[in-house]
Amino acid sequence: MKKILIINGHPDAESFNSALADAYLKGAQKSSAEVVYINLRDLQFNLNLQYGYRKRTELEPDLLKAQEKLKWADHLVWIYPVWWGSIPALMKGFLDRVLLPGFAFQKREGSLWWNKFFTGKTARLITTMDQPAWYYRLFNGSPSHKAMKKQTLQFIGVKSVKITAIGPVRLSKESFREKWLQKVALLGERNS
Repeated sequence: MKKILIINGHPDAESFNSALADAYLKGAQKSSAEVVYINLRDLQFNLNLQYGYRKRTELEPDLLKAQEKLKWADHLVWIYPVWWGSIPALMKGFLDRVLLPGFAFQKREGSLWWNKFFTGKTARLITTMDQPAWYYRLFNGSPSHKAMKKQTLQFIGVKSVKITAIGPVRLSKESFREKWLQKVALLGERNS
């Protein structure tokens, strides 16, 4: 039985991202998967990794629980908007605070290499934007997708990272959004 963790990185409960996260959840619940859902906006934590990696910043209870869920899951589903070619500050703060050395990876003594602690996991990025997804990819180089896929998830050992880019959302019609909600529900049902 697949264990899925959905992480909604949008700070607004009424966002289209929240509807997408709910659609994925409903789809996954139709399968035999176990599903857990984290709304980052509901967590109480300091976004700032105050001392970097020089000195430990104690994790708040919500972040300790989030780490348990990240460790538990086989498949990580990240749902977030692309803002300024990047991820929301809320999600960046979450990543900085939870994907720590000793938990997600560990640098090797006297080496440039590191151990990856999230091997065997898979991921799906579901992102929204106010430009066509093809434009973001061809003309802007998909910076947030590359950062999440290569510099974050693959860095800690998640080899298979698939991306679903949805845009433009601003000024989109209800039919466009409904189509995407159905597609995302199907991804959840397929545990993909």
